[in-house]
Amino acid sequence: MPRHGKKYAKAATLAPRRETPAASSTEAVQIVKDASFAKFDESVEVAVRLGVDPRHADQVVRGTVVLPHGTGKSVRVLVLAQGEKVKEGEEAGADYAGLEYVQKIKDGWLDFDVAVATPDVMGQVGQLGRVLGPRGLMPSPKAGTVTFDVGKAVKEIKAGKIEFRVDKTGNLHAPIGRVSFPVENLQANLDAFMETVVRAKPSASKGMYIRSVTVSSTMGPGIRIDPNLYRRVGAR
Repeated sequence: MPRHGKKYAKAATLAPRRETPAASSTEAVQIVKDASFAKFDESVEVAVRLGVDPRHADQVVRGTVVLPHGTGKSVRVLVLAQGEKVKEGEEAGADYAGLEYVQKIKDGWLDFDVAVATPDVMGQVGQLGRVLGPRGLMPSPKAGTVTFDVGKAVKEIKAGKIEFRVDKTGNLHAPIGRVSFPVENLQANLDAFMETVVRAKPSASKGMYIRSVTVSSTMGPGIRIDPNLYRRVGAR
């Protein structure tokens, strides 16, 4: 039978028992920080189980949110545009900009994390669907990455804008920072994410919407938050 190491065992003792979930986001993120034992700056993520059936189009939960304190990760942004919009993207902080990258992507180049495109070039960008789609890199109007306001889109992404979408099992996963973040920053990011998720509740969703909320670091144990805190906020 496999045995856990001493660091893992010590971290696990800090996690509340299943019968007593953490009472607040502040308490939860503090435990996540205390239970972190890796030698690198671990990511902190939130997992939310929703009471929706993603098989039905009217119950798919997706959206975007700008985390107040970012994710702690440097995001490489590509702008696919032409004319003045290329310059606008570069001035806003884009790492790469220009239509020449369409061919580069076709040739196998993928050294970016988010792509922003203007509507007038989507005819060319659409050719990249088979390459970018499976990797979650395809620009999308719903994600705010197909827009003529290139400067705003790039600045928001650089500031910590993330996209979320419910998976086929009814769960959401999103990064909310790093273990090195102060507790108040992690709490603010978590609360901003949860508020957005609550507002994204589909009208077709019946019964309990927020079923469980768990935060964890890359290597640490999952710390459950009392979902009733968000059920009250999301009551309709």
